[in-house]
Amino acid sequence: MATFKAIRIDKAEKGTTAALVQFDEADLMEGDVTVRVEWSTLNYKDGLAVTGKAPVVRRFPMIAGIDFAGTVEHSSHPRWKTGDRVICNGWGLGETHLGAYAEKARVKGDWLVRLPDGISARDAMAIGTAGYTAMLAVLALEHHGLSPSKGPVVVTGAAGGVGSVATAILSKLGYHVIASTGRVSEAGYLRDLGAAEVIDRNELSGPAKPLAKERWAGGVDSVGSTTLANLLSMTRYRGAIAACGLAAGMDLPTSVAPFILRGVCLLGIDSVMCPIELREIAWKRLVTDLESGKLSEITYEISLDGVIEAGHKILAGQVRGRIVVKIS
Repeated sequence: MATFKAIRIDKAEKGTTAALVQFDEADLMEGDVTVRVEWSTLNYKDGLAVTGKAPVVRRFPMIAGIDFAGTVEHSSHPRWKTGDRVICNGWGLGETHLGAYAEKARVKGDWLVRLPDGISARDAMAIGTAGYTAMLAVLALEHHGLSPSKGPVVVTGAAGGVGSVATAILSKLGYHVIASTGRVSEAGYLRDLGAAEVIDRNELSGPAKPLAKERWAGGVDSVGSTTLANLLSMTRYRGAIAACGLAAGMDLPTSVAPFILRGVCLLGIDSVMCPIELREIAWKRLVTDLESGKLSEITYEISLDGVIEAGHKILAGQVRGRIVVKIS
């Protein structure tokens, strides 16, 4: 059987180790579709996995990477045939199932989404889980009833992957976007994406009041903790915040006041086990609601041997926008 390049994570005496190695195809896990992986991406969760900063990986050895786009090589699944172009996000890739930072992947056909017309495999990974999660958040806010006429929206961690895509999408849809970032030097970048206002994250980092002055009708939060608590306290009557991240922590030091006195809703966004029907809707919307020019502005490319170093940088807050990984 052939071998191929992969980033393998192993259990160590203290924590984990990650290295670029040759991996034997015979050691791939069970699945009814084998894909030649062409592109992947780097998300915050990938940074946690390759650095070992959090217990993301729950099986060893593990191939890291939670996203891939590529071409079907072999399939016994009725929906897929050799040559089909596909995307895979989540489903435990890089956590419980051998993941995307490899030249080959074997997965369940039920996990795959067809690469939409009008988008390349590279652009699909420029979007990646971060952008697909941002789109899920926008869909949830729309389902709640949010529209541009309801008022401004806030995006936290706006210079990161989720935040950059959320800012670009919401702006294109006509929203007045308030971008919150800890890197005020990125104000120009965020305004180019469509942000109408840029605020320092320090405005949202102090202890949250039960209720504060109403500032926005909704928002997308990838930060969590005190930041999310402040967002909720500042959300307008019957507004909503879509929560999809924990960059500042998993705690939520808030009260019930925003929920029972203003009717605010907290919308949880899960991209990992999201039903396939909603995934397909999200990817179709990304083709129309995310300008390709904006996507290219927020993306830069690395090779597979640069992933581990980039993983450290994304955890240090040194990554702007999206990173695509050229696999083969």
